[in-house]
Amino acid sequence: MKQLLLIALTAMAALNAQAQNEETYQAEMEQLDLQGQSIIDQYRHLMESDPKGEQPTTRARIVELSDALDSISDAQIRLVRRIARENKHNLTPVPFIRDAMYELGYEGLSEVLDPQAAYYTSPELAKAKALLASFDKRKPGTPFHELTMHDLAGQPVSLSQWAGRGQYVLIDFWASWCGPCRREMPNVVACYEKYHSKGLEVVGVSFDQKQEAWLKAVQDMGMRWPQMSDLKGWQSEGAKLYNVKAIPANVLVDQQGKIIAKDLRGEDLLQKMAELLK
Repeated sequence: MKQLLLIALTAMAALNAQAQNEETYQAEMEQLDLQGQSIIDQYRHLMESDPKGEQPTTRARIVELSDALDSISDAQIRLVRRIARENKHNLTPVPFIRDAMYELGYEGLSEVLDPQAAYYTSPELAKAKALLASFDKRKPGTPFHELTMHDLAGQPVSLSQWAGRGQYVLIDFWASWCGPCRREMPNVVACYEKYHSKGLEVVGVSFDQKQEAWLKAVQDMGMRWPQMSDLKGWQSEGAKLYNVKAIPANVLVDQQGKIIAKDLRGEDLLQKMAELLK
């Protein structure tokens, strides 16, 4: 009887410790959420005073706010990965991984979905596991998948016009209606401007449905690289072929047409290109 009581007390202590852990981590995450909401509120206020973003000061401020929001998003992803590392033997990471699975990307999911971890068998992680499995279509080491659509002028174009022709090619999946895509786009523009002359091409694959919105977004955000779309939204052939479930998303293809990286954003994209094009 005493042994059973000891086991029960031990289990209860473990549950209490797990609950305290979850509360501590949740407080950290909520603090980051509040910081992010503050930046979003500042952006909305800015757009109220200059809806079209025509003033140079407005455009500069948008870039600053976008960078700040990216930093917070990166901090949240680092937090989830830390939670997973620090709690291999309990279920604490489950809700954090579940809620952040689309932001974690291939590398992050590969790390946190450790088959040896106690939380790995949780039913709540089924979708995260399926998402990780779906990334195989964009897995580094595989050849790029050919894709033919229409450009902004309505002419048929194919990825093979750029990929596998001796230059690095970033295939960028996005849409004009996608807020995170718009926040990320200044980073892609900056990378293109810095490395295009050194051997980088970007090809935009839009999940838009309206030609006018697609064209306007390209012009407004200064996207000077080739574009393609079939204007089918989430039914896009690009989404199916590369199994894209969330945008922004991308794959980086080397000079021979092999995928060497995926879902590079912000500083990670710039650092990768700096490494490749020294």
